[in-house]
Amino acid sequence: MSVSFKHSLLALGLGLVLSGCGSDGKDGIDGVNGADGAKGEAGQNAPTGLHASVVGRFVTAAADREGAAEIVQYHPATNTVYSINSSGSTPTLEIIDAATLAEVSDPLTANNLNHSSFDLATEVSLGATTRLLSDANSIAIHGNLLAVAMAASAKADNGAVLFYDISTTTPVFIKAVEAGNLPDMVGFTPDGSKVLVANEGEPAADYSLDPEGSVSVISVTNGVPADTAVAITFTAFNTEMAALAEQGIRFSNPGSSTVAQDLEPEYITASNDFAWVSLQENNAIARINLSDNSVTLHALGEKDWSQYTIDVSNKDGINFQTYPGLYGLYMPDTLASYSWNGAHFILSANEGDSREYVYNTDASDCAAAGHTYNEDDEVCEAYIDEARVKDLVLDANAPFFANYNKDVLGRLKVTPMMGDTDNDGDFDKLYAFGARSFSIWDSNGLQVFDSGDDFGRISASVHGDAFNNDEDVNEGDSRSDDKGGEPEALAVGKIGDRTFAFIGQERMGSVFIYDITNPYNVSFVDYFYNRDLSEGLEVPDIDGDLAPEGMAFVTADNSPTGEALLIIGNEISGSVTIWQINPR
Repeated sequence: MSVSFKHSLLALGLGLVLSGCGSDGKDGIDGVNGADGAKGEAGQNAPTGLHASVVGRFVTAAADREGAAEIVQYHPATNTVYSINSSGSTPTLEIIDAATLAEVSDPLTANNLNHSSFDLATEVSLGATTRLLSDANSIAIHGNLLAVAMAASAKADNGAVLFYDISTTTPVFIKAVEAGNLPDMVGFTPDGSKVLVANEGEPAADYSLDPEGSVSVISVTNGVPADTAVAITFTAFNTEMAALAEQGIRFSNPGSSTVAQDLEPEYITASNDFAWVSLQENNAIARINLSDNSVTLHALGEKDWSQYTIDVSNKDGINFQTYPGLYGLYMPDTLASYSWNGAHFILSANEGDSREYVYNTDASDCAAAGHTYNEDDEVCEAYIDEARVKDLVLDANAPFFANYNKDVLGRLKVTPMMGDTDNDGDFDKLYAFGARSFSIWDSNGLQVFDSGDDFGRISASVHGDAFNNDEDVNEGDSRSDDKGGEPEALAVGKIGDRTFAFIGQERMGSVFIYDITNPYNVSFVDYFYNRDLSEGLEVPDIDGDLAPEGMAFVTADNSPTGEALLIIGNEISGSVTIWQINPR
């Protein structure tokens, strides 16, 4: 209730009381004005604007910056940012001092944060076995415990999670715990009692090996991780591929893979009781009950592009249209979660991803392996799940065919594994990769919100012909035929009494902010970026931040500035940028 409304009720009540006193006697002399009442609190649903400014930035000195800054985490006790760097021969942690932050004068070129590099262990003992490790893929922090997900050097081997004590300025190695094949993401439950690992298990480039995807659960007791992990696999679903496909879960492989091999966990978000795992290429989410490790699979369905506008060609500038018969597969990368009214909700950055497995060999060996040799690119194609619409045979009665133009819709990349609904050899529907949006889902896998065509329209309004740029070259509209700006990075944080989502576009390098306090009443708040978009520039000549891969939100009470922070690791520019987020 507003202050003015309270005062109005008080005046009305006094009027009613006085009117019952009769009309005898004269009015008395007006009394002295009373002191002003206490200022009322702002209404909980009052709109809040935000302003983002760069207050710190670190740029790697590596000649090749790609992969030098991907996943970032923040350690509140020491005001330190940790970032993984896999660009060199030895994977390292970049340890960045964020104790002193202030708005920088030139965010595009700033490099004002002190840092040190720490080499990660690449040969570890896993019980009686010694395992050689290669890339660092992900990190997570809870208290003074740092977890690092590391891939094995040999494709067939399982990877590991390395644990370090970071209570001092130099990390102290604790132990290595075996995970599954290709641990791609690691995170803690909110209470820190479990470490969850998404083991992607990607195939070899020639598809000669296709490891199973899985999730590892490592218990943590009094800050000490267990020596072994519990493996949650998908082998129980191997006999259910047809039924799962009927539900909408997508399987795409040369035909020799099982369900457990085809499911490739990409990202995990969790409460203390449940975990939700993105199965990106399968357009699905797995829900894990952490009390008994039981798994349920949820298909995410398709986005109907007849209900929204989309730019589908990289050859026509800004050209947003609706397309009946065209659908988008959500295929989320990053997930995040939060609670509202005691219920848990999951956010997804709907990037999309096709499967493309090619390798170098000569034409005769390629043919002997039963694969197709691409003469133009001089590579052997083991499996490709991607084609332009113009290269497909289209049904003349399909809803998109009446206004079909091979230079517009024909440019769009879609999956050739879906869309022939009557099995007559031509395509009745088209299915593109990704939804060019972010979504909110309830804990049952039902969609509550989708940002629709906001990302494309907003970035086109702001950037004009430079919208849908690629991550390493400034050539506007270059990604419209292929997943657009590609929403990938995602973070959720609370500022005041409002909850906000931050979604980063991998290709454009930009960030959208939405107020998601009420998941059933979501609103767009702001859009920001730190990139020189001058036409024609290419890496390494593009200043600024390119390809946001990972984000970490820091609450105001944990921030050295007393204001909320958003820390972004940018994969192509090799930069870690700290944004201060101020209410306004």
